[in-house]
Amino acid sequence: MTERPLITAVGGKEPEVDRAAFAAPTSVVVGEVTMGPGSSVWYHAVLRADCGPIVLGADSNIQDNCTVHVDPGFPVTIGERVSVGHNAVLHGCTVEDDVLVGMGATVLNGAHLGAGSLVAAQALVPQGMRVPPGSLVAGVPAKVRRQLTDEEREGIKVNAALYRDLARAHREAHAAGA
Repeated sequence: MTERPLITAVGGKEPEVDRAAFAAPTSVVVGEVTMGPGSSVWYHAVLRADCGPIVLGADSNIQDNCTVHVDPGFPVTIGERVSVGHNAVLHGCTVEDDVLVGMGATVLNGAHLGAGSLVAAQALVPQGMRVPPGSLVAGVPAKVRRQLTDEEREGIKVNAALYRDLARAHREAHAAGA
């Protein structure tokens, strides 16, 4: 028997998972979660929307071991073509389109990551920080270091497309083995 993701309602709120999305076996998607087309939640990642909504945009990916959670009054909105690196934590924040959140980074309540920005691995984006579009932020606490080059911004889109294609392959492989 093939292991399945845990996708379940909490407090009467049922996740809405697009047919073209992928939730890996061992992932957890609970409560008021909306997963757009081509989006993916990878192995051992948790999206827990038990006290507010989580929206995952089209072709965005939440990689292995990530945690995405909300607080009352602090929903999580993740735009399109966003990559959230392994072991990252997103908590009550907004992430615009074409953003890369590096491995092990933490983004706290009320933070807002502008379109086309990059959060370095292990960075801590503090509560309420607004990251301007196209920025590289790094450090603990995170600080804006510089603007991204056009090449770097294109690389963010390429990474999201890679994960979209990987998700399709994994979804098909798991469906064949079911």
